[in-house]
This record gives sequence, C-alpha cells and structure tokens, in this order.
Amino acid sequence: MKICTYNVNSIRARKDLVLQWLDHRGQDLDILCLQELKAEDEFFPFPDFEGLGYACAVSGQKAYNGVAICSKPPLEDIRKGFGDAAWDEQKRSIAARISGLTLYNLYVPHGGERGQDKFIFKLEWYQQLIRHLEQNHTPDDPLLLVGDFNVAHADIDVYSAEALSGSIGTMPEEREAFSRLLAWGLTDVFRTLHPESRQFTWWGYMGGAIWRDEGMRIDYALATAPLLERVKEIGVDLWPRKRRSPTPSDHAPLFITLDVS
Repeated sequence: MKICTYNVNSIRARKDLVLQWLDHRGQDLDILCLQELKAEDEFFPFPDFEGLGYACAVSGQKAYNGVAICSKPPLEDIRKGFGDAAWDEQKRSIAARISGLTLYNLYVPHGGERGQDKFIFKLEWYQQLIRHLEQNHTPDDPLLLVGDFNVAHADIDVYSAEALSGSIGTMPEEREAFSRLLAWGLTDVFRTLHPESRQFTWWGYMGGAIWRDEGMRIDYALATAPLLERVKEIGVDLWPRKRRSPTPSDHAPLFITLDVS
C-alpha cells in the first residue's frame, strides 16, 4: 500500500498540478493526504478524485489550513480534529482507519518568532496532539502520522544550519516539541531508513531555492513499532515541485510504501 503526504498550498490553485502528477505516476497511490487546502469542504474537487477511484474525507477552512484524506481502500471511523471545539476551530487534523491501520493527516501550525502568540500556539498544539494520542491510542497500535509538521528536527534537515539558525522551524523549543512527540512512541520513518541523507521536502519560492536545493525537511511519516516493521520504502517525489507550469506548491510529496500482505 502506497501512501503519500503532500502540502498543496491551496487545492484550487494546485488541482491541475495534482491531477497531472497522479497521471505521471500512473495513479499508483492508494492513499493521498493533502494539507493546506485553503478551501471549505464544498469547494474541494471531489468529482476529480472520485473519478480516479478515491473517496475523500475533508476538513476544510476558508483561505487557511484544511486537510483531506483521499483513499482507494475504504475509509472507516473518520475523525476530524481532536474533539475539542477550541482546538478544532482551525482545521488541522483528520484521521481514519484504513486497511487495519489508523492514519492521521496533520498540518501543524507554522508558528512565529520566539515569544509571539503564533510561536506559543504552535508549542501548545504539539502538546495537545500528544495528549490526544495518550487518550486515544498506545504505541502498540498500528498508527501512522503524516503531514506538514513545520519543524526541521535536526541540522541535517536544513540546507544550512548556520544560515537558518533561529529561524521558524529550527528553534530549540520547536525541535524539543517534535522530540516529545516521537518519545510518545513514534519513529521518523525517513530518518530511520536513510540516517545520513540530506533530503528536503520544502523550498521557498524566492531565488530559485529548489534548483539550488536550499530547503528544509518539514514533512514526515511517523510510525509506531507495529507499522515500522512493515515499511518497504520512503522517498520524496520532486516531479511536481520542479514544474514551471502549473505553478507548484512550495512542498514536494513524501511517499511511503507499506507491506499489507
């Protein structure tokens, strides 16, 4: 089973690109997790994905945030958000049971400079995510968290630790929040399979960063032990990020293949 996570940075702006990319891949993806839809549910292009065999569960928001799971295998027990109205005002989490595993698609807050409200909210959001996992799961469950976590966990996950020191996504407090999430019982699948690789998933639009590979690794697949042993491969697909037209997202898709036999 092949699962992909992709921050599209507006599904309406990126719909044609996503459809071209799926065609380019030969429509080999079983599950596609999208973040930063920037559209309410009624503006999600359901017919386009349904025509390719996907059923889509969407938690959208006008102009900001928004997450979706599009799946060829049946979606069961769909849960939007944390079940807390205050935390769920921003549409950043959607989960479902699919083929015996529980899949979370997450769009973690971008944050802000140290001390800003957005910085504090990001750290608190991580704490809320951990609380939600503690209350609803154990590390022995077959659990996979994917999405845009807006943290480069270590210096190897950025093109230049010196140039980006103290920038959003690299501050110690953010990295510690991500480490606490892993400590609950999750493993960074890419780093486990590729311990020395410098592979990024996000590149800014300015200055041709993608062509110089001046990026950050902020999109992840995090697995509990029962799923980690079933991982066959994980990688980044640069094809949609290196398009001139349609205009690409600033992220590239991350895919993971699991053995479900």
